[in-house]
Amino acid sequence: MSLPEFNEIKTLSNNEVAENILTIEKELFNLRFKKATRQSFKAHEIRYAKRRIAQLKTLLSLRLNVLEQKNNDSLKNIIKK
Repeated sequence: MSLPEFNEIKTLSNNEVAENILTIEKELFNLRFKKATRQSFKAHEIRYAKRRIAQLKTLLSLRLNVLEQKNNDSLKNIIKK
């Protein structure tokens, strides 16, 4: 398993991104729980999960910024008319 690429998640819909965030956060919780209870786990999976969550949240925030810009532009056009 290699480090996740940002280009891989660009094609996901917003709902898929939100679902992925929830599942990976649950996975990260379980990994941290295993670490705290000294069960065996692969330490690099924590880093991968954190990075994937950051990528997904970044994608959502970028999409939100684009939507806000479109809404602001449409409001400006309505005000000008």
